[in-house]
Amino acid sequence: MPKRYDLLVFDWDGTLMDSTMAIVRAIQHAFRDVGLDAPSDERAKHVIGLGLAEAMRHLDANLSQADHVAVVDAYRHHYLSQHAYIELFGGVADALVRYREQGFLLAVATGKSRQGLNRAMETVGVTHLFDVTRCADETFSKPHPAMLEQIMDVTGMQPSRTLMIGDTSHDLLLARNARADGFAVSYGAHPLDELEAHQPVGIAHTFAELDAWLMQNA
Repeated sequence: MPKRYDLLVFDWDGTLMDSTMAIVRAIQHAFRDVGLDAPSDERAKHVIGLGLAEAMRHLDANLSQADHVAVVDAYRHHYLSQHAYIELFGGVADALVRYREQGFLLAVATGKSRQGLNRAMETVGVTHLFDVTRCADETFSKPHPAMLEQIMDVTGMQPSRTLMIGDTSHDLLLARNARADGFAVSYGAHPLDELEAHQPVGIAHTFAELDAWLMQNA
């Protein structure tokens, strides 16, 4: 069967890396450190995928500039204290190798910083498997289309041959805004009904289901 896509673009946190609750706890600890009420798990999950500074503003639009800086710094401290223990979802590393062997171009579009993504990819040993990556501190944050458009430009790929895979509505809106297809995974940050509302081409409830879908349909 001819391939439907040539470029697979993955979100990182909650899609490839099992980091959702680590991010949630780091956000909550950061707000408490600054003497502010910590957001609920649901509210903290909702901003995953956005750039860090934008995420904190979204959680509390009334943050003073000083508190905003303090919360961002505290978040980095709490997340970095645990990042070495955060792992890829089971089967991800082997699947990425297989996708490359089958001729797919692979990319990452993430709300992480460049330093944060590089550190995470090096820790789990997958840096060499990706053709291009884009981070929130290099261009507009999701769901603005620039991040995905830049990846497509670098790879010379058309939107019709590109699949954006992620665990949040931000990822699916990014795909739509860039005129690419979006695929949702429900094992990350955003609830299933919110993902379904954006009409992705498919939804997987585990990474194994995502892998099987890609092998059969991509």
